Amino acid sequence: MSTLFFDVDTQIDFLYPAGALYVPGAEAIVATVARLNLYAADHGIPLLSTLDTHAEDDPEFRAHGFQAHCVRGTAGWNKPASTLVGQTLFEKNTFDAFTNLELVRWVKELAPDRVAVYGVVTEICVAEAVRGLVRTLPGARVELVEDAVKALSEAKRDEFLAWLGAHGGATTTAAAICR
Repeated sequence: MSTLFFDVDTQIDFLYPAGALYVPGAEAIVATVARLNLYAADHGIPLLSTLDTHAEDDPEFRAHGFQAHCVRGTAGWNKPASTLVGQTLFEKNTFDAFTNLELVRWVKELAPDRVAVYGVVTEICVAEAVRGLVRTLPGARVELVEDAVKALSEAKRDEFLAWLGAHGGATTTAAAICR
């Protein structure tokens, strides 16, 4: 069985209280994300990682009412150093990472049977990544690593988890993966 790890938007602006668009409590997943990424590198598991990437005047900020965040070249755009190991990085400037055709090509070429997905925000960009994986890899098992994600809304997270289950996905933990 071939496996792919998929790290979604684990960037400083989302993960830490000083970040421009901090997800409350997200700093708690950083060590788990680092553990997963290191495990992938140590075990030869492909790791694709997205970077939410914006220009200073990105229309998304006005369209969605977000303050400027993950502006290319700023400290907040970066991933924590502890998580940077063995990954291929893909920039995106929408919620849906699968608008990046290079990422789609990589996923199709890797053609994994199983994908472990983690990052922020569970019910927004992580959910869109999972939906993209389900569309792109019919028949692959997509698993959400529940101790390596953080949500803004528990109700919307629960709606997404119901969708995931209805589409053949499941939840797992880093401990179950990193054996």
